[in-house]
Amino acid sequence: MGKLLKHLKKYWLLALLASGFMVAEVYVDLYQPRMMQRIVDEGILGVNSGGVSNLDLVISTGIRMMLIVIAGGLCGIGSALFTNIAGQNYGNDIRKACFEKVMHLSFEQTDRFSTGSLITRITNDVTQLQQLVMQLIRGFVRSVMFFIGGTAALLRLNLSFGTIVACAFPLILIDIILIVWRTNPLFTVLQESLDRLNGIIQENVAGIRVVKAFVQEKREAERFGDANRHLVDTQFNVQVMLSFLRPVMKIVLNFAVVGILYVGSVKVRQGSVAPAWSWPPSPTSPRFSTA
Repeated sequence: MGKLLKHLKKYWLLALLASGFMVAEVYVDLYQPRMMQRIVDEGILGVNSGGVSNLDLVISTGIRMMLIVIAGGLCGIGSALFTNIAGQNYGNDIRKACFEKVMHLSFEQTDRFSTGSLITRITNDVTQLQQLVMQLIRGFVRSVMFFIGGTAALLRLNLSFGTIVACAFPLILIDIILIVWRTNPLFTVLQESLDRLNGIIQENVAGIRVVKAFVQEKREAERFGDANRHLVDTQFNVQVMLSFLRPVMKIVLNFAVVGILYVGSVKVRQGSVAPAWSWPPSPTSPRFSTA
């Protein structure tokens, strides 16, 4: 792990820039609802102006909103650009380090690994590691920022909304832990299946003349078919398990949204929540009617 991080340290500035642009993009996404709220409450409903609409405010805020969206898109492009530069260079360094390591293996160490396994390590495994680093740079920062920013916005609106999110978060966490726990052993089997398949390919391509000389084409095709089928079955089992992850998360989040809407409707009927962003609302501010 230390050696892997050592290669990543070379690109800390690119990773930092990518994360910074991602933070800016998320901030724009979180700020847009507030601008839309101002358009609806102040521009259309006229909450702070006795119910009188303000078309100029709608137009000016709408233009600002479009400019901010464009800025957020540019930040997203910058984040993706720096993430890919850092990830691709990191993968390049790891591949070269792995190849150099293979070249310096002793005869005893070489006998412990098949040729297909070594090829898998240098190609597929490094690619997976590269994708993981890129996901951490962008996806992790984005998820954390959205969670913190969204929760803070809900708590600012009403403490009950934040409580609902707090109840939903453990359920999502349990779902992730269970899926990872069930799929982790399958990934080991998947890696072994991929090693075996690559080994068969390497042996047959390198020894194609021997295979033909002994008329073993059918036997080798069957051997490859068995290895390929085992890989496909293992991948299918992994994907079946992973397919439960996102739907369960969406179900929990949708229930959380339903809960927030229900609690919000109750608060509106009680008169404790008004359309305006400011709190408490002015005595002349119109409230939603239950009629």
